[in-house]
Amino acid sequence: MATNDVPPHQDRRLNRRLPLGCPAYIALRNGERVDATCIEIGVGGMTLHAAYVPGRNEVIDVAVLGPLGSPTPDRPPLITKLEVTRCNALGDGRYEIGGQIVRVVD
Repeated sequence: MATNDVPPHQDRRLNRRLPLGCPAYIALRNGERVDATCIEIGVGGMTLHAAYVPGRNEVIDVAVLGPLGSPTPDRPPLITKLEVTRCNALGDGRYEIGGQIVRVVD
């Protein structure tokens, strides 16, 4: 790689991300939910697949469910506020949304 080449996106991350593949949803301000899949997650951020196009730097509410898809009393969903840093079309009406977690909601 030449010195002025930019490394791939994944190589620029400061924190490792773990593959997940868990069901999730985006909670919109109007009360609607958009189904999503949490593809990967890490201390600093996550990647989702969803049929939603957020604005750059938009902060969205995301709930990541357990591997079986529904919360249980001993395993509630992880609820976060995610600042969107990228959104790319996947070609099937769905989008890959990447961002940094700005807050974990209790």
